[in-house]
Amino acid sequence: MSPSMKPLRTALAWTAIALAAALGSVSAHAQGVRAEVGKPLQQAGDYLRQNKAREALAKVREAEGVGGITAAERSTIDRMKAAAAQRAGDFPTAIVALESLAGRASGSELGSWAEQLAGAYLQTRNNAKAGEWLQKAVAAGNTSPSIRQMQQYLQGASGDFAAVAKAAAAEVQAAEQAGRKPAEDDLLRLADAQQRLSNTAGYLNTLEKLLFSYPKRDYWAAYLARLPRKAGFSPRYELDVLRLRLATGNLTKTEDFMEMAQLTLQQGMASESRRVIEMGYKAGVLGTGPEAGRHQRLRDLITSREADAKKGIAQQAADAAAEASGDALIKAGSIMANVASTDEGIKLIEQGIAKGKLSRPDEARLRLGLAQLSQAKTRNAGLATLRSIRGTDGSGDIARLWLIAPAQSGG
Repeated sequence: MSPSMKPLRTALAWTAIALAAALGSVSAHAQGVRAEVGKPLQQAGDYLRQNKAREALAKVREAEGVGGITAAERSTIDRMKAAAAQRAGDFPTAIVALESLAGRASGSELGSWAEQLAGAYLQTRNNAKAGEWLQKAVAAGNTSPSIRQMQQYLQGASGDFAAVAKAAAAEVQAAEQAGRKPAEDDLLRLADAQQRLSNTAGYLNTLEKLLFSYPKRDYWAAYLARLPRKAGFSPRYELDVLRLRLATGNLTKTEDFMEMAQLTLQQGMASESRRVIEMGYKAGVLGTGPEAGRHQRLRDLITSREADAKKGIAQQAADAAAEASGDALIKAGSIMANVASTDEGIKLIEQGIAKGKLSRPDEARLRLGLAQLSQAKTRNAGLATLRSIRGTDGSGDIARLWLIAPAQSGG
């Protein structure tokens, strides 16, 4: 998934607002309007309420055909014409009416017509004119959300992604400084601009913010696909990335399940390997096709290895306790938690951390936190352990992600 600028929604939603304003303005400006002009305009309003925009536009033109149109009548006709034409999708006609109205307006009223004109010009793909009217809207004091979104859209359409990134980053920073969650659209715009500018570090940072604020499956997929390429991220955490993909519904291919099953088996996590292979079979991506025999052979090997691991883990733990450093206890504890007893595994990892002389202290605490997180009674302790990890080799990234992951896949 590659975040990109979302379709212009809010900015082009002004049609309905303009319609409501126009319907109200017919009666507001009816004073000084002759009956032969007012009657078809009233009928036009009735048609618009029935969603019959083309019939409404025909009635507006009927009113417009009356001779000797006064200034008051011109204003009322233009308002109804703009609304009916917008609803009918006849934006060139709407533009003529709106420019007539804007030409007679000032202040906040001008700002409103300028906003509608910017949107109408966007609908006709005339970005230059849309930009002109946006400037006039802002100069008239109109700073509505749709104005901002249209400005953002035009920046993106112009290809000025440096400007898009700068504006979006300012919005994100302002929200964070105010203690608010940044808007999803602002984060998406920023990520898209950074990606187009080949700002890999910035893009990954924004993806993380997007994920932590809006943990959707697609955002998980995008972030996890790029995490292994993050500067300083160690290949040792390849299996951890697969675990997160599994937990977030992003492990779906046959080769993904096979890779994860083999990696967990290589690391002695035979029970986790069995769970992975069985999930692949349940999902229908393993056990079928020309490679079905290979899948079954791996399945049989995992079953055999799991039995061996359960028999040998006690001796492995005893041997690890005799080591000078705590590294072996960390490994034995992780395997113990996986194939035999989670509680005993946690104790072994804690003993290893207490013994010290660890090659990778942050990774040791990551293994402890994940073991604690795998069962309800130690889950809160696991969350606290994960929050304490600040490693820059990937351990800190993995720990932070498990704080928001929807499930714990084991291991």
